[in-house]
Amino acid sequence: MRPFTYETFAARVVFGRAEGALAAEVGRLGARHPLIVTTPRTAPLATTLAGPLSVAGVFDGVRPHVPVETVDQAVELATRTGADAVLSVGGGSTTGTAKAIALRTSLPIVAVPTTYAGSEVTPVWGTTEGARKTTGRSPLVMPKVVLYDPDLTTTLPAAMTAASAMNAMAHCVEAFYAPGANPVTDLVAAEGVRVIADALPAVMSRPADAAGRAGLLYGAYLAGSAFGVAGSGLHHKICHVLGGAFGLPHAETHTVLLPYVATFNAPAVPALRTRVAPALGADDVAHGLTGLAARIGAPVSLAQIGLAEDDVDTAVRLVLEKDFGDNPRPVGEPEVRGILTAALRGESL
Repeated sequence: MRPFTYETFAARVVFGRAEGALAAEVGRLGARHPLIVTTPRTAPLATTLAGPLSVAGVFDGVRPHVPVETVDQAVELATRTGADAVLSVGGGSTTGTAKAIALRTSLPIVAVPTTYAGSEVTPVWGTTEGARKTTGRSPLVMPKVVLYDPDLTTTLPAAMTAASAMNAMAHCVEAFYAPGANPVTDLVAAEGVRVIADALPAVMSRPADAAGRAGLLYGAYLAGSAFGVAGSGLHHKICHVLGGAFGLPHAETHTVLLPYVATFNAPAVPALRTRVAPALGADDVAHGLTGLAARIGAPVSLAQIGLAEDDVDTAVRLVLEKDFGDNPRPVGEPEVRGILTAALRGESL
C-alpha cells in the first residue's frame, strides 16, 4: 500500500457562459460591491461581464510576478472603496494579484480565468519584492467561485496560448514528484496531460476551435487541482527564482524548463515514463514535451526569453538557497548548474 494524504480545497467550479452567470455567482456569496482586478487588455471584458453589478472600483494595474507595491495599491483601493469581494478577470498574474489582496483583507474571490495556468483552483500565492519571489499556501487565497468560459479565451494571442497551456502542463508533470503527490493527484495530472496535449495543437492551428478551447480550460482546471494538492517541487522553485531575479516571463520560463527538470527526475519517478509519456504520445517524457513544444512553436531555450550566460552563476546561487530535500533525486550545485546551462542553450541534458 502507498500511504498518502489527500487534502481537498473546496471551490465552486462553473463551466459555461460567464456573462449572466457572473452576477448570480457574486450574489451567492452575499457580496454587493466587488473590486474588479484586471489588466488594461482585459478591462473592457471585465467591466462588460460585471455590468449588472454595483462595482466598488477597477484595479487594472496588474503586473507580472505580483510585485508587492502593486498589491499595496490594490489593497488601498479595495479598502477605500468598501469592496466586499474581489472579481478577478484575466490570467495568472491577475489571479495572483487577487490572491494577494485576499491574503491581506480576507475578501472572497470570484475568478474568471482567460488563460490556462490553473492557479485559480490552488491555495498557493506568490509576491515579488526586489529580486525575490515569496510563495506560500493559505485557504484565504482560494477563490470561492471559478467560472470557466471557453469563449473568453478565443482571442488569446497564439504565443500566449502556447505558453499558458504549457504552464498548465508543468503543473501536471510536477504533480507526479512534488511533496504531496499521491494516487489521486496522479490520476488527475495524467488526465490533464492527455487533455492538454490533445487540445493544444488543435487550438494553435485553429484559434477559434471551440472544442479545443474548452479542452484547454478543462485541462487547466485539472492541472491546478493536481498542483494545488501535490504542491511545488524542483521545477517551480527554479522558475520562481528566474522570474523574480531576472524578470523572465512566467509561463515561457515554465515551458522551457519543464523538459529539463522532468528529464532530471525521470530516473527516480517511474510514472513520468509509464503515465506521462504515454499521455503525451511519446516513448519518454523529454521527447514528448520537446516534441509538443516544437509543434506549437514555443520557446526552447532560456536565452530566447532573456537569460544571459553571465546570469547563470547568480541563478545557481539563488536556486541553491531553496530547500530541495523533498525532491526524489539529490539536488546540489552540479545538478542545478547542469539543468540551467542546458536550458539556457536549448541543449539536451
